[in-house]
Order: sequence, then C-alpha cells, then structure tokens
Amino acid sequence: MVDIATRVWNHKWKIDPIVRSLIDTDFYKLLMCQSIFRNKPDTTVVFSLINRSSRIRLAELIDEGELREQLDHVRSLSLSRGESTWLRGNTFYGKRQMFRSDFMEWFEGMRLPAYHLEKRDGQFELTFEGRWPEVMLWEIPALAVIMELRSRAVLNDMGKFELQVLYARAMTRLWEKIERLRKIDGLKIADFGTRRRHGFLWQDWCVQAMQEGLGGKFTGTSNCRIAMRRDIEAIGTNAHELPMVYSALADTDDQLRQAPYQVLADWQEEHDGNLRIILPDTYGTEGFLKNAPDWLAGWTGIRIDSGDPAAGAETAIRWWQDRGEDPRDKLVIFSDGLDVDSIEALHTRFKGRVKVSFGWGTMLTNDFRGLVADDALAPFSLVCKALSADGRPTVKLSDNPAKAMGPADEIERYKRVFGVGQQQALEVVV
Repeated sequence: MVDIATRVWNHKWKIDPIVRSLIDTDFYKLLMCQSIFRNKPDTTVVFSLINRSSRIRLAELIDEGELREQLDHVRSLSLSRGESTWLRGNTFYGKRQMFRSDFMEWFEGMRLPAYHLEKRDGQFELTFEGRWPEVMLWEIPALAVIMELRSRAVLNDMGKFELQVLYARAMTRLWEKIERLRKIDGLKIADFGTRRRHGFLWQDWCVQAMQEGLGGKFTGTSNCRIAMRRDIEAIGTNAHELPMVYSALADTDDQLRQAPYQVLADWQEEHDGNLRIILPDTYGTEGFLKNAPDWLAGWTGIRIDSGDPAAGAETAIRWWQDRGEDPRDKLVIFSDGLDVDSIEALHTRFKGRVKVSFGWGTMLTNDFRGLVADDALAPFSLVCKALSADGRPTVKLSDNPAKAMGPADEIERYKRVFGVGQQQALEVVV
C-alpha cells in the first residue's frame, strides 16, 4: 500500500502526473462516447470549466505554468495495450465486447484536442472546442487536474509529520464512515468520486478501504483505471451531457420537447439491463416523467441527482405505479451530495419499496473538512459542462435551480417548453 504522506513529502508530487491514463476517467464517459461516436460524431461542441464556488480563487492558488504542464501531459496520453485489451475483452454489466471494434479502433488512435486557458478575475477560463466524441473526454481529466493542483497547493508548505497526521486523520474519518455503513443491511454502494477527488492516490486508497471494509456491499467504482487495477466492477450509465447537447441541436420547440426522449431511444438501441437507467432531472423530473413514452417505464431504474432526493424517489415510485410497474422491481440510484447520514436515511426510507443503490462521490474521495487551517482543503463545486453545440447554447435546468446553467432567455424558453414551474433552491456544496 502506498504511503501517500511520504510520497507527497519526498517529491512534492513531481513524480506523479495527475492523470496517468486515458482511462483514468468515469465509465459513463466511455459509454456515452461510444453512443455519440455512433449517432452524432460530427457535432461541434464547446466545453468549459465552471467554478460554482467562486469564493475559491483558483487562479491565485494554482500556478498557471504547472496547470499547463499537467494539461499538456494529458494531451500526450494514449491507450496502452493492456488498457485496450481490458476494454475490448472484459465483461461489463454482464456483456462482453461492450465497446464495439470500430469505436475501439478510433479510441486507440485518439489524442485529446487542444485547450484554451486564460485567467480572469481570480479564476481560470479553461475551454475545449472540437468534435463531440473527442472534446467530451476532457471533462473528467480537466476536473481531476484542477482539484488535485488545488490540493497540492495547500499541502506544499506542510511538514513531513504534519502530512502524516493529516492523512491519518482523513483515513480514520473514512474508516469511521465505513464502520457505520457496514451496519446497513442490504446496502449497495459504489465510488463515484473521480471528478472532485483530493487526488488519484487518495481515491485509490479510498476504494481499497471500501473493498476491505464493506465486502460485497461495495459494488465497484466509476473510475476505469482503478477498476482495472483492483479487478472490480466499473460502474456508470449516462449523464446530463447527452440531453443538453441533443436539446441544443433541436430546431423547433416540439423537437426540443422530444430531445431528452430521443437520447434514451438511441441509448436503448445499444444497452439493456442495468445500463437502462433514466436520468430525468435535466429539465425537471416531474415534467420528464409526466410526458415520458410508455416504453420508458420498462427501463431498469432511475438515478436521482438533484433536488430533494427523497421527493425525487417518491415521484418515481408514483410514476411506476401509474404505469403499471412494480417499484419493488426497480433500481433507484442516489448520487447527489451524499454522506453517511443521508445514505442511512434514504436507505431506511426506501428499503423494500425499491432496490436502493448509492453512488458516493465527493464526501468519499475528498472529505478533508476541518483538517487544515482555514479549512483550505474543504471540497467545493467545480464542473466542466458543454456550453454549446454547433454554435447553439446548451441549457440545464435541474431539479435545483442553483444548478441551472445557460443564457437567461434560453433558460426561460426551456422552462416554458418543459413546463417547469416554481422550484426550491438548495445549497450546492459539491
């Protein structure tokens, strides 16, 4: 097992590139990439880094030269032979050859496209533009680089013993969480923490701790590289990116209204079983489910990623019942801002009513709250989102208006088209 504190002290991280592999990314990105490669390979998109926690002035913490060095390193990466073999030959979600040969041939020759970096008002403006299948693969490495460089900036002046104590405290905190989680009968939980992790070595340690501490209750990790290294399941389905871009490409209000369902129709052509998970909140869960085609009720489950998670699950249960489906046969994945208290409460409330599962993210892989002066390692909300597609702006409404994004006039148009009324704003912590 890696002594993280010593590694930090001895090398000040210089020995460790932040992103070590093209598969140091979330599994859902690769699944979506294959779908996009098949259905919309020539769409031009712009992605951009967005710091929702603007109080953290990243450009004053992180050296621009160091950031460029790390981003340039990411651009140099390509699939190794072992990684290609794992993707081509492994069984994911019970399916062999999940990734088609034409997609793999493209992926094996792919390098990430150029980036554009500027400083403005204490923040980095980091953007990526190009063909959708290539540009989308920047999201996770870009977030991982920024998050870890922030961690390194805070740790840089700490002494050897101080670092040992810091990581001992963080390890103890996580193990105490695991001890609480192992008491939950029937728990199913996965690591979803790649995007906003403290660092790669720390995420890898967290996954090993979950493996040992939870056994069969730990179902896998979203991180493909760690899944490959640790011989565990790679976990993931789809994300808001798909309906956001499909919707931006719509020419009329009626096409816009149908775009989120077209995403899932395309998805259904490729996947079955536990990959048929609905993500309904891009433009409001209530309206999405109310107007959903009947065939969607037959899907395996739903992921709750914004708003009040209990309210979202109750809405899904009522919808399944109204469509003649038994909710007890359906999977509900909770994945928004979870920590042990909310996991315990949600599991207690919905156990026996649905199949309950959790995707545990930031509070698994980046909970250093209160462990350093001025809480300088506290997690914060950093995202990398598609801003436009073929020159048209993208929009996300979410079930939490604090997560909404897009031009104000387009947000209002989308609210009208999708029938989104008054929403309750919730604090976005991570």
